[in-house]
Amino acid sequence: MSPADNKRMLQNVFSETAKGNGRPFVDMLADGIRWTIIGTTAWSRTYEGKEAVLKDLLAPLNANFAGPNVVTAERFIAEGDVVVVEGRNHSTTKAGPPYPNRYCWVFVLREGKAHEITEYTDTDLINRVLVYS
Repeated sequence: MSPADNKRMLQNVFSETAKGNGRPFVDMLADGIRWTIIGTTAWSRTYEGKEAVLKDLLAPLNANFAGPNVVTAERFIAEGDVVVVEGRNHSTTKAGPPYPNRYCWVFVLREGKAHEITEYTDTDLINRVLVYS
């Protein structure tokens, strides 16, 4: 896929996460995905494989929210098989505090699937608001 195709695919995926529909995001993860969250939080590490991402990252994350995980993307930059996405979370936690996190994701895409994601985010907000279990 061209850089423009990769960018368009992620724009379509994030148009759905903005509505609280995470299914297209999950569907575009390669079976061998490597997702790294920077920092020193309980969430910070590299999740290896789609099963680990679903079980050890996305399930505990979604368990924190009172409703759907709503994420918008504001900027997309594509070069080669890399697309950088700047985004924002709009979810509210079950405990009550909002979770207005900001993100910069670096996606490595091949054949319409994300094979690597590196996530730069507000780790202080994660430590204050999210519970990892």
